[in-house]
Amino acid sequence: MFLGIPDAFRLRPSTGRSAWWWMSATSILLVVAGALYALSTPPRSAPPGSIRAGELFSDCENCPEMVPIKGGTFHMGRQLRRREVLLSRLGIASAPELREVEVGAFAIGRTEVTFDQWDACVADGGCRGYSPPDQGWGRQARPVIHVSWFDAQDYVSWLSRKTGQTYRLPSEAEWEFAARAGTTTPFFWGRRPDRNFANFGKEACPPCSGEVGGRDRWEHTAPVAQFPSNAFGLHDMHGNVYEWTQDCFAPLPLGRVSSAPVISEQCVERSVRGGGWHNDTRRVQSDYRAHNPPSDRDDNLGFRVARSL
Repeated sequence: MFLGIPDAFRLRPSTGRSAWWWMSATSILLVVAGALYALSTPPRSAPPGSIRAGELFSDCENCPEMVPIKGGTFHMGRQLRRREVLLSRLGIASAPELREVEVGAFAIGRTEVTFDQWDACVADGGCRGYSPPDQGWGRQARPVIHVSWFDAQDYVSWLSRKTGQTYRLPSEAEWEFAARAGTTTPFFWGRRPDRNFANFGKEACPPCSGEVGGRDRWEHTAPVAQFPSNAFGLHDMHGNVYEWTQDCFAPLPLGRVSSAPVISEQCVERSVRGGGWHNDTRRVQSDYRAHNPPSDRDDNLGFRVARSL
């Protein structure tokens, strides 16, 4: 007697064995065929209001693949360890106030923008015709480098015109919410740096230089999506290249705030997040904040796009 097992999977007497095996083999083939079809089907274009969280989509050929993020509330910045929380509660030491940030629904690029995607913009008459150098490391699926904040604005403007959707850079809060993917540790995989999960540099910086080890086979930039994704399905949020955000760089406000970007008419520097291929392990952590003048172009600066939903 087989309790709870569907009839189709129960053992049959020997007289019906050939029929049973035929049905089982057919079922397996159908499942495999369905899985192969799902893997081969390209991401679909999706208008606002029809997108579900986690459902990969793309709005045009050679456009970035986008991952919808449901949004929520999280603590932005360095997360306190249990020891720090305990000492603070006992009045032995003070702990910095956490910034509780409310993040609305948005979509963010599954990977950093690649040279292929940038070159598609140039070929279509966008991005001011600017072709960034690749340092001889290769183009195609590697993240585009030598792009300033202004260059990134040109790209999202072209993408918005081409698709009829509102593309932009993510705010700094949106970026960190996406990078953490529900975690509170320095990296989405845990507390310790691990080259099996990201492309980053030597322990000491400066001098800053690339490092090879584990799954990280690239001394410089790596083609995108060579490392495991976080729980949101996003790749390379730690390392590879620093990523421009929309925000002016400024001290983080305390208390509960929204995820809207910090905007200023006299914006001297813009926030960049995630660290890059030659940065030390502290600079590639989820909470680390760096900043550059918006006109900067170098071999460690790239970006990923966001889309309003």
